[in-house]
Amino acid sequence: MTPEEFRRHGHALIDWLADLRQSLPERPVQPATRPGEVRARLPATPPEAPEPFEAVLADLDAVVAPNLIWWQHPRFFGFFPSNALLAGVLGDLASTGLGVLGLSWQASPAITEVEEVVVDWFRQMAGLSSEWKGAIQDTASTSTLVALLCARERTTGYGLSRGGLQAEEAPLVVYTSASSHSSVEKAALLAGFGRENVRMVAVDETFAMRPEALAKAVQGDIAAGLRPCAVVAAVGGTATTSIDPLMPIAAVARRHGLWLHVDGAMAGSAMILPECRWMFDGVEAAWSSTPTNGSAHRSTVRSNMSATSSTSCA
Repeated sequence: MTPEEFRRHGHALIDWLADLRQSLPERPVQPATRPGEVRARLPATPPEAPEPFEAVLADLDAVVAPNLIWWQHPRFFGFFPSNALLAGVLGDLASTGLGVLGLSWQASPAITEVEEVVVDWFRQMAGLSSEWKGAIQDTASTSTLVALLCARERTTGYGLSRGGLQAEEAPLVVYTSASSHSSVEKAALLAGFGRENVRMVAVDETFAMRPEALAKAVQGDIAAGLRPCAVVAAVGGTATTSIDPLMPIAAVARRHGLWLHVDGAMAGSAMILPECRWMFDGVEAAWSSTPTNGSAHRSTVRSNMSATSSTSCA
């Protein structure tokens, strides 16, 4: 595709998307599609030659769009908001169109420094202190995984450079609640803790983690010869919108030297509103947080880690 063809087809695609978004209120939120219906309208074998872009756009209109569940629909209330504002669509287009990689400052200085500035803007808007630094992650789930990896290495004194978790004298334990997102347990599994070492702490009538139950679970594991490592608290649990009490949870974490990660993927952006910041009371005692689809950590993490390892926590 030449730049001129890109210009022409790009305008057509933008017009199609704009018309589609405008028509959403008149469309059903969920189609009456049956299994196999979409597949039956597609070729069973790969095409030998490319189609004109007009044909691709026609397939989007006739095959794909009528068989979608519309997450952007004004009457969609399932799962969680997907936040695909049209301004963000243009942002995705700009990012993909540039086609550069931001894996390091040397690879793309502008990407690195723009990210640092924008994340710091959010820090200020959310009322976090200047001790916090951050980085954009692809998903909140990845942010939780990064936090648990950091917790693992802090607890083991960078055991990955030696024998890993297999060389530890006692299994490491992670604590969260049944109201937390399923990604917490998945992250613990990916980080090598093992399902048997993930504790689902009891919750109260508002589905918030009970700090006294957390303290009891930690003490029981210590008595059993296990090694408590990290606790993940939720600010806006995705199943129940539960708000875990951060201050008393942080007190338990501090008392036993646990890494405290605050998962605010569901409600973290609400911290922009001063009247909602009560939900974050105690966050300054955490080691890391997921305010939205990014990760933040206190700069004290850097002072307690070697220069080499601190970059992995960012």
